[in-house]
Amino acid sequence: MKFTSTIIAALCFTSFAGAFAPSTFPQSRSISSTQCNVAVTADDINAKLAAQMQKLRAKDATSPKLNPDDLKVVFEDEHIVVVDKPAGVLCVPNKDNNPSLSQAVFDKFGSESGRADKMVVHRLGMDTSGLVVFARTEDALRGMNTAFRTRSVTRTYEALACGSIEEAEGTINLPLMRDYEFPPYMRVSTDEHQKALIGLSVEDVGKKLLERPKESLTKFTVVGKEELEGNAVTRVSLTSISGRTHQLNVHLAAYGHPIVGDQVYGINGEAAANGGLEAGTSASSASAELQESIASAAKSMCVHAKTISFEHPVTGEKLSFESAAPF
Repeated sequence: MKFTSTIIAALCFTSFAGAFAPSTFPQSRSISSTQCNVAVTADDINAKLAAQMQKLRAKDATSPKLNPDDLKVVFEDEHIVVVDKPAGVLCVPNKDNNPSLSQAVFDKFGSESGRADKMVVHRLGMDTSGLVVFARTEDALRGMNTAFRTRSVTRTYEALACGSIEEAEGTINLPLMRDYEFPPYMRVSTDEHQKALIGLSVEDVGKKLLERPKESLTKFTVVGKEELEGNAVTRVSLTSISGRTHQLNVHLAAYGHPIVGDQVYGINGEAAANGGLEAGTSASSASAELQESIASAAKSMCVHAKTISFEHPVTGEKLSFESAAPF
């Protein structure tokens, strides 16, 4: 860090129209962000980031070692492997080389390159369960990377959301940015939070924090209404159109129905409440009391990568796989 830049962001609330546009109710709702009127310094941002990264490293260290024979293999051939990842396991190892799903897959199947990292084409968060594809050959690696880059892979997730979502289906359309108040997490991007970064440089806080807001779109369909120890929850099918970091978590939190068991973006989590907004954008937003009751009852985060469809990277065959959610 070459120097410390300080800027005072004494800003008003900013309203966004059309942030949530359910297909059953085309008219939009306006939303307000949490007010930003504090000094933003590189020293403060970096101190918060260092503290949070230490917590994340400690959590990563709890990732259990998987026995290759215990892998839930959904599909395999000489080019690719599709496995059903359990929650609580790292998809890929971090710098400390903690146990991971990718290492277990490599130990069982090997790869043309002789390297576990050359099998990885996408990943799921540690607390997310569900379908993951690995490449065994160089041709498969190139093909799958291209498929993901061109958004030729279709994925749906299943989750339990806090409260009772009134709309049968809808779209959440909210831009996302890195949150300098709660690094390294994400939040809904607002004008005032973007302006607060003016004067900071890559040398101060790194490149990711200063990236432009990313347009983000999530589609949801209500699958059913359920209860968790007497508390109302909604089972939803989710499609991330844009595929941003933590998009599903932030969008559902901002909508007012955070994912059950989400200790980062849920009630009293590590990230900004409500995705960084004053309140959820949904008229049926779950109350704080309900969210706290659900958080006490939840044993783990309830989000699962349920389906994945793509063309085989070598043969061109259309493939589609599905896995039942464990919750």
